[in-house]
Amino acid sequence: MHPASHLPLPDAAALAHSARLSALIGEAIAQAGGALPFWRYMELALYAPGLGYYSAGARKFGPEGDFVTAPELGGLFARCVADAVAPALHEIGPDAVFFELGGGSGAFAQQALLRLAQIDALPARYAILEPSADLRQRQRERLHARLPAELAARVEWVDAPPQENWEGVLFANEVLDALPTSRFSIADGQVLELCVGRDETGSLKWTARPADALLAHAIRHLQRGLPERLPEGYRSEVLPQLPYWIDAVAGMLRRGAMLFVDYGHPRREFYRAGRDDGTLMCHYRQHAHADPFLWPGLQDITASVDFTALAEAGTRIGFELAGYCAQAQFLLGNGLGEAMQEAQGLPDVARLQRVQEARRLTSPEAMGERFAAMGFQRGVDFEPAFAFGDLSGRL
Repeated sequence: MHPASHLPLPDAAALAHSARLSALIGEAIAQAGGALPFWRYMELALYAPGLGYYSAGARKFGPEGDFVTAPELGGLFARCVADAVAPALHEIGPDAVFFELGGGSGAFAQQALLRLAQIDALPARYAILEPSADLRQRQRERLHARLPAELAARVEWVDAPPQENWEGVLFANEVLDALPTSRFSIADGQVLELCVGRDETGSLKWTARPADALLAHAIRHLQRGLPERLPEGYRSEVLPQLPYWIDAVAGMLRRGAMLFVDYGHPRREFYRAGRDDGTLMCHYRQHAHADPFLWPGLQDITASVDFTALAEAGTRIGFELAGYCAQAQFLLGNGLGEAMQEAQGLPDVARLQRVQEARRLTSPEAMGERFAAMGFQRGVDFEPAFAFGDLSGRL
């Protein structure tokens, strides 16, 4: 059954939008000689100016969008993250910066700033790197409407990572899964790069070609950490550019902490033999499916995170690994219990909402174990944030 058969159909305007992006992608395929690396297709599908999923104006976050992130559920997630990073901000002092990659709807920034103010850990500046002009405007409107003026004044939007030395905290929730990823397959013992072409009707299709040196090196590196070689026909994803991306966003962070929250696995679990078609997943109106070629520009495209690769990338640029644990353990170790105790004094409806929020954030079948948190430190002590349930030994 084709994945589109159970999905709500886009309206005419949305389909026309997708057709414009499809035409752009078709031109890129032609210019590339008939085969576009999947990472480049994903980049265009998500970020093409004015047309890509994250560049255009459709609502993405929350119940009316395509997926729900942790900050959209309520204030618990941001509260626990704020409590986790507060000691690092205190260590750095009044000039600390909080730098958020990809601000979503602005819900996290709103809730985190309120909590940081409550626990006397406000940064001097709260910077948001948001590539989408539409989302940036929504974030600005939300924060100016829902924050006290003194807090809203600390927020600024930046177009690039800091180019000068800075101190503070870098935070990214569900950012790594949206980085344009390479796809590969194993055929006759060789590494092939999976690409996007077009068939005789003009429809997008998978094609393959020999991997270039960067991709081939990345596969050789990850295979050295696996108990056995990847089998014939194996298909998956890898981010050869992750070390360079981490260096670009955090290389100038001279003192502070980094915190990444996302869904993924340690390398041995990510590339286990049974996961032989990778982790690619698409999200459209609260439905998940595996066809990245369906309605380009109207759906999110993601891949799970290789947390071993993330640990390697962070330590490669001079950070220490502070810890790695499931999201449930991270939240429980950073004030979730206290927040639930406080909920006992709330009215019945508010208390029930908080209980439901906590259950969704921590239950294994929801976000609790599918998502994980990884932290890094340089010149501060961020390890206590991972004292409950650290899984670094599995990396």
